[in-house]
Amino acid sequence: MKKYTAPWSTSLIVISSIATLICVGAAISAARSGRPWIALLPLAIVCGSILFTIRGYTVTPDALLVHRLFWMTRLPLSGLHSAQVEPEAMRRSIRTFGNGGLFSFTGWFRNTALGAYRAFVTDPHRTVVLHFPTRTVVVSPSAPEDFVQDIRTTTHAI
Repeated sequence: MKKYTAPWSTSLIVISSIATLICVGAAISAARSGRPWIALLPLAIVCGSILFTIRGYTVTPDALLVHRLFWMTRLPLSGLHSAQVEPEAMRRSIRTFGNGGLFSFTGWFRNTALGAYRAFVTDPHRTVVLHFPTRTVVVSPSAPEDFVQDIRTTTHAI
């Protein structure tokens, strides 16, 4: 098993910082205006998004583990067709359901190059695309080339 960190891109840092400041500002404003229950919504958005932060990845012989803040998401590697470093895989993507930059880029996206895919990304310029028969997954490990080599060596699937 080999572990990889999930480094944050500059865009993720900027988006997360600005969105957090806006949400905290909105919460303070709502609390001062005599509506403290409304102040909970922007704080819940920030806290909920923090929970889904991608901290790293572990490649095991049968699965890719995506490390979140308090748990791991297990992605079975059975049936894996290919693993490729594609630095601009998320370019021109549309988010169909998920988080578009508050502490991570996670959820379901679509673009013309990949079609529909699931993302677990912190740096959209350091992406690896995993192609399965019925799904596509995009991740952003710290060392994309080493990650792909590790997936190929560990799984013996591709």
